[in-house]
Amino acid sequence: MSRAATLLIVEDELETANLLETYFRAQGYQVLTAASGEEALSMAQAHAIDLILLDIRLPDLDGFEVFRQLRAHRRTREIPVIFLTEKRERESRLTGLEMGAHDYISKPFSLQELRARVQNILRRSRAEPAFDGLTGLPGRPLILEHLREHLEHPDWGCLLIGLEGLEVFGERYGFVARDDAIRAVGLLLAGINHENGDSFFLGHIGEGWFILIGSRHQLQAVAQQSIARLKNALPYFYPLQDVEEKPPDFPVLRVATAQAQGTEGPFSDPEAVIRRLLEGRKVSAS
Repeated sequence: MSRAATLLIVEDELETANLLETYFRAQGYQVLTAASGEEALSMAQAHAIDLILLDIRLPDLDGFEVFRQLRAHRRTREIPVIFLTEKRERESRLTGLEMGAHDYISKPFSLQELRARVQNILRRSRAEPAFDGLTGLPGRPLILEHLREHLEHPDWGCLLIGLEGLEVFGERYGFVARDDAIRAVGLLLAGINHENGDSFFLGHIGEGWFILIGSRHQLQAVAQQSIARLKNALPYFYPLQDVEEKPPDFPVLRVATAQAQGTEGPFSDPEAVIRRLLEGRKVSAS
């Protein structure tokens, strides 16, 4: 019989920390709590942690610095992290996802939704960590490995493509609808790649951002095809009534992309390519 998963809850608001601890213990998890960043780092080193719920606002280190230090150590670098954020902290959530966090959830949150996200992430990390559990595509480890093989040659190119606005979309329609949209984007891109002879490596870096890696000479054609198809598919991600009526709080999804090529290097490592892409994302013109 496998051991129960151990969660580390990093939250300085005592009432919230107690609520989460009580709830997840009742669900059969082992639960540890920390009220500061330094305490969280110490506990993560001392215990076998399966997942961390990490508040951004802490009394000493902020959640981003805790995350950076977790990723800097071999023992803790692979622990999945869900950021706990205030609803108004949209930029903070994007920052966390760009850093490589697995997910975020806004306060006040539904305990049932949080439990579902925890279960999904644990299922993915335990089953096939090299592949993304949501899309079935190669995940970050295999993307980095594939990029590493290309860095010494100038003829490679890569396209980052995804949807801006997914965080607001998920807030309105729920995380299930958000995940369905991400899966749909992955299937669409896989179809385009197949039409082009599967000449590109396709991976899901996380949170709906996909990477195609292949010949830089074919990159523009595949990019244009992907952007056009994805734009045409956008209306199908919404309930029909909202598409027709466009309510005031209608969450607009937009296709965003970035490109990098071997001729722009040298890149110090694969992570440098990922950073370049994430920092260079732009919404495609209508």
